[in-house]
Amino acid sequence: MSGAITICETPRLRLRTVTPDDAAFYMELVNDPSWIANIGQRNIHTVEAARAALETGPMGQFREHGYSLYIVERRSDGAPVGMAGLVRRDSLPGPDIGYAVRPVYWGQGYAYEAAAAIVRHAQQVLRLRTLYGITSQQNQASINLLNKLGLRFERFSRLPPEGRETNIYRKDFRQD
Repeated sequence: MSGAITICETPRLRLRTVTPDDAAFYMELVNDPSWIANIGQRNIHTVEAARAALETGPMGQFREHGYSLYIVERRSDGAPVGMAGLVRRDSLPGPDIGYAVRPVYWGQGYAYEAAAAIVRHAQQVLRLRTLYGITSQQNQASINLLNKLGLRFERFSRLPPEGRETNIYRKDFRQD
């Protein structure tokens, strides 16, 4: 992908920065019923709108904070399977881990593999002290994944802008 920066790799996956060329994939991902149910409606229905959302969202966050959501692609063939990374929200005191995998790739361990790479990157490269995770109370798969990653339930909240009911998880890193 032209202009993309590889952030980290796992045996099966590459996590790289988002580029404008990812707009069609992003539009498909955010309009999947599982994304809408668990993350929310983004009202992105054209490639142009997706490109603009990437520019102000992940690409803007990467420029501003040095981290963002990344494209998760298979190393074997470059197929984009989803997104994973870190999101900075005004409603949390630190970045939270985010991930979404296209349903066609569910059950293959990609979400955990990508999210575990993000946790390592947050601790070892970015040297974060604390990592947050958020999920709806109904999203048991995400709750299980956050727990498997070592994040622990901290509290229940309603986060802006939608005020959705949200579980907040937290992992503190020791900095040696």
